[in-house]
Amino acid sequence: MFLNLSNHPSALWSAEQTEAAWRLGGEIIDLPFPQVDPDGDETHIAALADEYCQRVSALAEGKNITVHLMGEMTFTFALLLRLHAKGIPCVASTTKRVTVEKDGVKTSIFKFVKFRHYLNR
Repeated sequence: MFLNLSNHPSALWSAEQTEAAWRLGGEIIDLPFPQVDPDGDETHIAALADEYCQRVSALAEGKNITVHLMGEMTFTFALLLRLHAKGIPCVASTTKRVTVEKDGVKTSIFKFVKFRHYLNR
């Protein structure tokens, strides 16, 4: 299973990103990234990371799973440490920024390149 824990639903991914996810884990399941309170302290982040670690662990039970983990950095880091301790691999998506300028307006388009493991397995 490839668990997409990000703010970007897999239904909106490019064919390249979808295929890369299938190669890493098979069936793609979306778990929306939580709203992280910007006023929350470290205790709030730890509690949220504990909650999501339990949710991911429940989904992973008896399955080979890879987690695509992208979002607010302190929560991502806290959850990454918890999942890594359980032996659950996590990846980040990498992109290439393509900037187009037209009539003085710059628009950035992000093109998927690959998934990269956060830590050595």
